[in-house]
Amino acid sequence: MRIGLSTPVVIQVPGTASAWEADGGIDDVAQIGATADRLGFAYLTCSEHVAVPATAAEARGATYWDPLATLAFLAARTTRIRLLTSVLVLGYHHPLEIAKRYGTLDRISGGRLILGVGVGSLREEFDLLGCAWDDRGARADDAMKALRVSLSTTRPVYDGPYYRYDAMVVQPCAVQQRVPIWVGGRTMRSLRRAVELGDGWTPFGLSTAEITKMLGAVQRPDGFAVALATPPLDPIGAAQQVADLIGRLRDAGATDVNCVISARSSAHYCDQLAALAELTDLSTTGQP
Repeated sequence: MRIGLSTPVVIQVPGTASAWEADGGIDDVAQIGATADRLGFAYLTCSEHVAVPATAAEARGATYWDPLATLAFLAARTTRIRLLTSVLVLGYHHPLEIAKRYGTLDRISGGRLILGVGVGSLREEFDLLGCAWDDRGARADDAMKALRVSLSTTRPVYDGPYYRYDAMVVQPCAVQQRVPIWVGGRTMRSLRRAVELGDGWTPFGLSTAEITKMLGAVQRPDGFAVALATPPLDPIGAAQQVADLIGRLRDAGATDVNCVISARSSAHYCDQLAALAELTDLSTTGQP
């Protein structure tokens, strides 16, 4: 299995984020990113919300750094670790906006982009941005098809029910011939979307039993990624518990584990990373 990280500070979900993150800044993010890169972790993440309704912030959190700016910064501070949007909301963007912006990120990072995408779940945010809500699932399917043929070419052509373009030049584009596209969600529809149109699935809010059952209902293509998230981990203070949890996620079908790390400071976070790297023997896990 590959071991990735839910990057601290840049997203702060109540009950998941550590207290120190509220005062954390870019120097902390840089230190942690460089440490994760050196130790052999597979990827760093950043989520997308433009504006969270105040009524939803108590559960979802209110801190969401912009993923493009954040991951571009991390690209410049690292050399190997991959950069995962977890997730980009498809309905907020035209496919060619994503192809240009994240294709550029792929290029400046030397082909390290993993494009995590989702349908979106905040009606108020859709309304704020003037984006279509009722048919967002169908639009997301069309956007993924458009992205598949557009991310890695400077002359994309697509003709679908929602997006159509021809005779356009998008320069630069991604350097990977096939940018991995992972789909976030918690429904069978999200899993089917991932299997049919993407390269991986990143579920949330599901038990391991539910995930195992859902994965058993589909035929996954070779190389399909299943990235399962952890609660906050304490590799130094509870090494056996961490090892047992990662083992359970592997048994549930995980190819990747998206780790949340409990820490008292950015320095302690880096110590926790070193302990987790030793515990999971990152030198033998390989990279996506």
